Amino acid sequence: MMSGSEQNDRIDALETRIAYQDQTIEELNMALTAQWKTIDLLSKKLAMLEEQVRSGSYIADPATEKPPPHY
Repeated sequence: MMSGSEQNDRIDALETRIAYQDQTIEELNMALTAQWKTIDLLSKKLAMLEEQVRSGSYIADPATEKPPPHY
């Protein structure tokens, strides 16, 4: 049987572990949220670029585009 002091030490250790785990979970949640925001932004940009490629609007107008310097 454990003494009261040993039991209190074990409870303190468990409470400390839980506190660190809660902090870690919150940090991971914040990182995951930031990553999803980035993924969402990149997905929207990719969709926009795909639409530009499909529509041909990415091609420069030769009348307004200057020739490259090596010409």
